[in-house]
Amino acid sequence: MTSRVMLISPAISAALREARFDDDCPLDASGLGLALAAAGTLPPVSRVWVSPTARCQETARALGLDADPVPGPAGLDAGRWRGATLAEVTEREPEALAQWLTDPQSAPHGGESVRALCDRVAHWLDDTAAQVTGRSIAVVEPEVVRAVTVRALGAPESAFWRIDVRPLTATELSGRAGRWNLRVGARLGASHDE
Repeated sequence: MTSRVMLISPAISAALREARFDDDCPLDASGLGLALAAAGTLPPVSRVWVSPTARCQETARALGLDADPVPGPAGLDAGRWRGATLAEVTEREPEALAQWLTDPQSAPHGGESVRALCDRVAHWLDDTAAQVTGRSIAVVEPEVVRAVTVRALGAPESAFWRIDVRPLTATELSGRAGRWNLRVGARLGASHDE
């Protein structure tokens, strides 16, 4: 049976603006305003999920989506780098950062590797597809969208860092566990049938 899953990236927050490893900060006023403006533009759905981060939960509420946080589509665990900016980590641990950015199996921060994130998210997506028919929405961190994109395309995990995910955009998947078609980068508020 075919499923349709729309992944929505969260609105802008201070952490996203500062290139900061998620520290669970809330949306900023601009991000909240944009999410509120996009409310009511989403298609009807049978199920909604949300990543457990504050910015994803706030984005979902601002969009008028009622969902409880679930761990499957949680963002990447950045370990001891959590809350630090990319510039700070570059200054303190340049070799570790370089290793993490080039080796998908690496997790020098003590958190999760890109490979582990891709595997976890793919498992969540396939389980989701097996449980729900019709259209679903998940408000998830940008790295979750990257991981889904890598797995849906069968791309190497090294492609993870080459995928840009803009705030408040939709990436749509249609298909079933193990075989997904991908539609990327739709602005919220635009027709989803265009």
